[in-house]
Amino acid sequence: MEIIITTRSWVPIPAESHFSLANIPFGIISTAERTNHRPAVAIGEYALDLETFAAGGGFSEISSIQKDLVVFSQPTLNAFAALGRSVHCEVRKYLQNIFAEDTDYPHILKSNLSSQRDALIRLTKVINHLPMQIGDYTDFYAGRNHAYNVGVLFRGPENALQPNYNHLPVGYHGRASSVVVSGTQIRRPCGQILQDPKAELKIPRFHPSKRLDIELELGAFVCKSNDIGDPIPIEEAEEHLFGFVLMNDWSARDIQAWEYVPLGPFNAKNFGTSISPWIVLADTLEPFRCRGLENKTELLHYLQEGKTNNVYNINLEVDLITSSGATTTITHTNSKNLLFSFPQMIAHHTVTGCPMRVGDLLGSGTISGTEPGTQGSMLEQCSNGKATIKLNNGEERTFLRDGDTVTMRGWSVNSDGARVGFGECVGSILPAHLASNA
Repeated sequence: MEIIITTRSWVPIPAESHFSLANIPFGIISTAERTNHRPAVAIGEYALDLETFAAGGGFSEISSIQKDLVVFSQPTLNAFAALGRSVHCEVRKYLQNIFAEDTDYPHILKSNLSSQRDALIRLTKVINHLPMQIGDYTDFYAGRNHAYNVGVLFRGPENALQPNYNHLPVGYHGRASSVVVSGTQIRRPCGQILQDPKAELKIPRFHPSKRLDIELELGAFVCKSNDIGDPIPIEEAEEHLFGFVLMNDWSARDIQAWEYVPLGPFNAKNFGTSISPWIVLADTLEPFRCRGLENKTELLHYLQEGKTNNVYNINLEVDLITSSGATTTITHTNSKNLLFSFPQMIAHHTVTGCPMRVGDLLGSGTISGTEPGTQGSMLEQCSNGKATIKLNNGEERTFLRDGDTVTMRGWSVNSDGARVGFGECVGSILPAHLASNA
């Protein structure tokens, strides 16, 4: 199919919209009138219901997808993702053609008012759901600036990074069952907390976390599996990437401080991970490739990537909104602040023969810059409680309070000025449930 070279759409698209014609992200929606979960794409201020679109003959001009139209009637995107990168690309280009001002197929939607009424839904009337059924979730630690900043806080600058850090994408297995879609409220966790780390006799107490934090990350979904025992070569790893979302891996720093030795974080990370609802396809981000952080360490052969532009130039922002509605942007940074790419993460994850499955989620690790206001966690911004974050209404924060809302945004801008973005990743903090028998 010929690539659409146009930035104009017959669908009105606000200049600041993340969902320009250059994007076409995929998600799962329902509405008050039709409660079944089904696939959709976002365009401007609308969602195109792909189940309704397909049932009405919307894909009649693309022969290759005809035998697989059932994927647009599924409650998740797993079946569509499993069709592979070439199909994702072809379907996206077809939908770009459908939405283009000079579309080759005006009878499908542009001049078909009945189909527009049935299939085009305002985003304000859409309920978003988790886009994928997530079997496994792995969180990496590829944001070297964050790793260094946190290391300095706890070990000093000389020992900030562990000896293995520059050699491999450090990661741990997260909890897939607590990955939630944007807008889901997050309950403040309770757990074992060491009140006085300097005390000779270290006895924890059970308490709600006082150091509830954010972690600004990119998430990537897997679209192609591998058999157990068969590693994914670095040169093939990109074919296993479906697309990307924003991710907030909520963290209870005080629970983590007591529990993480010797096996790493557990309850401090398993209570909630928020993701944005619209998956930006891997092919969509190709124009925004760039170099990541320089790694002067010679990597082992299985991590040596052919592309030097192996990460993406995506602007990232974090807003903190208080319970009174006061909004402060506390972070401006960029996703190019990663030491390892997602293909390298996949190659490392599977080098032992670990099988990946369609729908598996990979987190980049917290993305931070080097300057004040570019850090992707409050832990860094408040120097582990030694400083405060000043808010626009005069309030201060070290960590999150009950009633606070965190909104993450990410977008790139192409050469025509069109935005390719993720929308928002939002979560609000609810008070803790205190267990009476703890």
